[in-house]
Amino acid sequence: MVVRKPSLSPGMSRYLVDRIEATGNIQVLTGVEVVEACGNGSRLERLILREAENGATRPLDVAALFVFIGVAPHTEGFAGFVELDAKGFILTGAEVPRDRKIWPLERDPMMFETSVPGVFAAGDVRSGANRRIAAAVGEGSAAIYSVHQYLRTV
Repeated sequence: MVVRKPSLSPGMSRYLVDRIEATGNIQVLTGVEVVEACGNGSRLERLILREAENGATRPLDVAALFVFIGVAPHTEGFAGFVELDAKGFILTGAEVPRDRKIWPLERDPMMFETSVPGVFAAGDVRSGANRRIAAAVGEGSAAIYSVHQYLRTV
């Protein structure tokens, strides 16, 4: 596990840090960042890591890479298309303002529906989300259900 910060805490739940540290086949590398991914064109073989403290780089042989980028919503591309809260998270469902300029329909927005009818958001990008992987998976499933409900109305 490659972590840019000097430690897993305090940004991660203590119970999760304890479980990671107690698992023998997980190596935690802190204070480093991935600067390059290398492979043969069809498969990942290694990462190049840079030490935050001194800028030194080193290779790390790997077979896969899973990226967790943190809690910033990265929704800049949706600004002006769907309504965002003050922190940049997408407003959905009951959080969508009922102002006719924002929500144009007589009905209320469906669960996970954004300020644009028929456009849905789920997971960490959504305002008020739980910000846990299990919640994001569940929200994704519920959003698909809402899409099906919406499609029955058009």
